[in-house]
Amino acid sequence: MTKSEVLALLKVNRNERGIANWQKLGPRTANLKSFGIGLTQLRKLAKQIGRDHKLALQLWKTDIYEAKVIGLLIDDPKQLSREQAESQVEELHGGMLSHVFASCDATLAKAPFAFELARDWTESKDHVRRRCGYALLYELSKKNPEGMDDAYLLGRIEHIQKAIKGEEMWVREAMASALMGIGKRNQKLNKAAIRAAKSIGPIDVDYGEDNSCEPLDVLKHLTSDSLKKRLAK
Repeated sequence: MTKSEVLALLKVNRNERGIANWQKLGPRTANLKSFGIGLTQLRKLAKQIGRDHKLALQLWKTDIYEAKVIGLLIDDPKQLSREQAESQVEELHGGMLSHVFASCDATLAKAPFAFELARDWTESKDHVRRRCGYALLYELSKKNPEGMDDAYLLGRIEHIQKAIKGEEMWVREAMASALMGIGKRNQKLNKAAIRAAKSIGPIDVDYGEDNSCEPLDVLKHLTSDSLKKRLAK
């Protein structure tokens, strides 16, 4: 598909209620326009379009939120570069795109340099990079990239426990997700993550008027019966 065809597809799928909700978000929109389409629908459209690195870059350059999201979803992880990731993270402005950029089964997490990026960004002085770094770490907790061993992850758990309460709100959310993902890998990490979650307590995240979002209950996820059974095997 071409850029024009994708934009026409988005226009056909516009959602007036979603547009109204978007307009209430204020600074979080980063001055982007929106067709009000939800992420679930955008995923379906992205699958319909298919992987296309060139098209992904073209869509990223637009000022339309959904077009940028489609670009992130259809990009080719084999053609992604560290330079591109560093450039795009500078353009997130801490807005709504940050979540899709590094989590939500992000294409970036499938890139061969994803763990290197997560490792560097979690140590960054830039809070947007830290947020994305921990979001990537959550995605990578489902995989086994070289270098991401138990020793490294135990260090991350310790750091999250010490630093989370002093972090920017969206970094706290990403840290909580990473803690949950790490704690689901094996019994050793599960025990460490549970200790950290108990020490941290409730994690405060203000989702504004979006009542569908609730703060992540990390401890609940780490102590579920289904996880206990899986880790016991």
